[in-house]
Amino acid sequence: MSGNEEERPERPSEVDGTAHLFRALGKIIKVLRRNAGLSQSDLAEATHCSEDLVSSVERGVRTPQPDFLLRADPVLGAGGVLIAAVDDVRDALARARTRHPDWFRDFADEEAKAVALHYYAPQAMPGILQTSAYAEAVFRYRRPLYDEETIEKRLADRLARQVIFDKWPAPTMSFVIEESVLRRPLCGRGAFREQLRRLVEVDRLRNVHLQVMPTDRQEHPGLEGAFTLLTPKGRREVAYIESYSHARLITDPEEVRMYTERYGIIRAQALTPQESLERIEKMLGEL
Repeated sequence: MSGNEEERPERPSEVDGTAHLFRALGKIIKVLRRNAGLSQSDLAEATHCSEDLVSSVERGVRTPQPDFLLRADPVLGAGGVLIAAVDDVRDALARARTRHPDWFRDFADEEAKAVALHYYAPQAMPGILQTSAYAEAVFRYRRPLYDEETIEKRLADRLARQVIFDKWPAPTMSFVIEESVLRRPLCGRGAFREQLRRLVEVDRLRNVHLQVMPTDRQEHPGLEGAFTLLTPKGRREVAYIESYSHARLITDPEEVRMYTERYGIIRAQALTPQESLERIEKMLGEL
């Protein structure tokens, strides 16, 4: 990417003001917190979220979810200032979802509303876990090549999906990632350290279970590729598969059952969450 900001196409989130809104809210929350004499840890405890979330929101890295704003307003003595921004935040998040490519939009909508999500990733980090540098590498190395504007758009769209980690009540989430994915420094060794640290950060969330599938397993039921299982609120579980921009959201109960069975076996063969965390931390130490 060019180092010249004047030559860089604006991301969709910047064009419609979304990024500016979130950065401004982050700065306001930081000032209110300090004026209230609270630490980030104090605010996190009072709003039932993590200290990492508060820090990320204040830096404009994570989106301040409407529920967070509603809880934070009285704690910070904001007098309704944060509550007044709730509708604008909801509108901004809705715009972010509609920017996804047509072939991906149905899944993105279901993912944002799901009460349970399970991802199997044999080739690359699940998009919802990717850092900015890793996601950019995924789009930049793609063939046929994307132009710069498309790379910027896809990057902004992918990162916007990660607000799901800030939802409350939080959805149940699990990930099984092949060990080979964790040993491929796709975005360069320095940036890949950031990606592994992101996995450790997400793994500490109470609603998330992350497992590594070792490369030395002699049996493997997931050789047909990546897939995702998700449960929409009040509806049956569905499955999602994708290959080279060809996507399919599977609703047939018998076909979904096969993916559910496959995922169960994969999880049983993978390292436990604790073993997986230790493996990732070891990899971090080796980079």
